[in-house]
Amino acid sequence: MTRRKWVRLDNASNIFLAARSETDTKVFRLSAELDHEVDPEQLQAALDITYDRYTLYHAVLRRAIFWYYLQDSDLRPTVTPDEQPTCAPIYDADRAGLLFRVIYHQQRVILEVFHALSDGTGALWFLTDLVSQYIRLRYPDRPARTDASTAQLIAQPGAADENIAARDLSVDSFAQYFRRRSLSDDQVTDIESDATLTTTTKVFQVTGTRTPDYRTRAVELTASANDVLTLAKAEGVSMTMYLTALFFEAIRRSTGGLGRSRTLAATIPVNLRQFFPSVSPRNFFATVRVEHTYGQGPDDIASVGRQLEQQFRPKASPEALGKKLRRLTRAERSPVLRIVPRPLKDVILRGLNWANNRGLTVSVSNLGRVTLPETIDPHVGAMSFHVSAVRPQMCVMSHAGLLTISFTSPFIETDHIREFARYLTGQGIAVTVAATRVTEAELAQE
Repeated sequence: MTRRKWVRLDNASNIFLAARSETDTKVFRLSAELDHEVDPEQLQAALDITYDRYTLYHAVLRRAIFWYYLQDSDLRPTVTPDEQPTCAPIYDADRAGLLFRVIYHQQRVILEVFHALSDGTGALWFLTDLVSQYIRLRYPDRPARTDASTAQLIAQPGAADENIAARDLSVDSFAQYFRRRSLSDDQVTDIESDATLTTTTKVFQVTGTRTPDYRTRAVELTASANDVLTLAKAEGVSMTMYLTALFFEAIRRSTGGLGRSRTLAATIPVNLRQFFPSVSPRNFFATVRVEHTYGQGPDDIASVGRQLEQQFRPKASPEALGKKLRRLTRAERSPVLRIVPRPLKDVILRGLNWANNRGLTVSVSNLGRVTLPETIDPHVGAMSFHVSAVRPQMCVMSHAGLLTISFTSPFIETDHIREFARYLTGQGIAVTVAATRVTEAELAQE
């Protein structure tokens, strides 16, 4: 009998098991639009090759008395048409299955991942390698590239192919960098953890009509990446903070002024690989919380963006993140918590997640600009990603000069998205819109 490799879930993953629900499946979707209709047979062949290179993606999720763990499996993934609602559940506690799916629709190759397996960056490595392999199979007469894989190009320019071993199941970058005290906390500016709310002011919560069957409402806006970046640069802020400020303003306009709760707060994930080198596709990120209270100073988008930037930068420094994560790692591995049974841990984490959500209005994530090998790039157009959501969420990424801004929500209403798009078009930026159908009337039109 073959002995299976296994590893405990990393620091960031346990919360996804405890916090998942019918509304928020903790599944996210990445997609790449090609210049032709997807060939399912060639996509399956490309998936077989890519899958063999990412042993992490062979894992299934198991439950023990005190923890969850990932275990290697002999399962093989099968490409399927995109027929389920976006971000449909993947993890089933009663069935050992793979924690991702590859699907296709017309010209799109789509990857959906359960967040306990991988983060957006790790999944993007898998998708870009998959698409690259597919293009090579479809156009075999084109010159092949011998440079490092797309995953390595994104993670660490110039990384050697031997780093492919880092995609193994056992690599836990949280343990590598934060389980030992590599930097004295006394040397780090004391910045409060994002898990602790930095304000006693009641934070505005977006409400609405729940979708009938809990499916996620997803809307994509596509615009020129350069045009939007020019807007942000003109105001002296990063694109992420500019779009977050615009997101806040769109919510304010769509609600008629917010009412009594005038503080909006966002959580923003930070890819830790940019500070702590890692080529593991497992979760390796931290979150930073920013907020703005309207009516206490300049409330225009540029001013709000600059204020958010001033909050974000010190919290997102490697020193501050390192201190925060070492503290969380020590707490997670404390003798008391280690003997708490897993079901009780889930209850505790679910309560902490609920309390944290009360201090947030939206979530924002930016995977940045995707770079593909030069022989692959001309065949790929817009790329996008979005997540299941317990609150309104905005996800951003760009490729081929196209910026895709994806909004997800558990609600039917899209008023804030309309205001967001209206502002961009008012600035002279052309925007195209695509939306999923969620109501009975909308589904009847399919």
